[in-house]
Amino acid sequence: MESLAPHPSSVVNPIDLLEELVSANDWPFDRSSECELAVELSGRWCAYHLWFVWHEQVGGMYFSCHFDLKVPRVRYNAVHALIGGMNEQLWMGHFELGAEEGQVVFRHTIPYRGTAGPSVEQLEDLMDTAILECERFYPAMQMVIWAGHSVPDALATAMMETVGEA
Repeated sequence: MESLAPHPSSVVNPIDLLEELVSANDWPFDRSSECELAVELSGRWCAYHLWFVWHEQVGGMYFSCHFDLKVPRVRYNAVHALIGGMNEQLWMGHFELGAEEGQVVFRHTIPYRGTAGPSVEQLEDLMDTAILECERFYPAMQMVIWAGHSVPDALATAMMETVGEA
């Protein structure tokens, strides 16, 4: 299909806005280039490493959230099954298991072509959603990887709505 939209994109680089956002929150970050930003956040269960990459030619931003969890090769099949169940519960983004490095990652790509770019609220929602989903499913992954629980049991535990704090 031939596109009528001009290239390169006329969208403002969202990494500039992200840098302002993370600076305002005093989060540790590294801006390795005009198109990349890495942010580190502490969660309830572990540290999260957020990575943003702006691709001007396609007018899109890639986002990933890595967490401190390495999956032993013997648990790959169970974790793949768990991730399939987790992804069925998501409305935005997806989890995947890196075959070589054994890391579980939450990913999402946002196209901005045809827009002026993201708002601060959209970027906040992206990060909030990623951290919320990682926090929700981290215990289920621990149950499958280290405690040997079944995938259905781990998913059921993750899907339970809790009220209050113990």
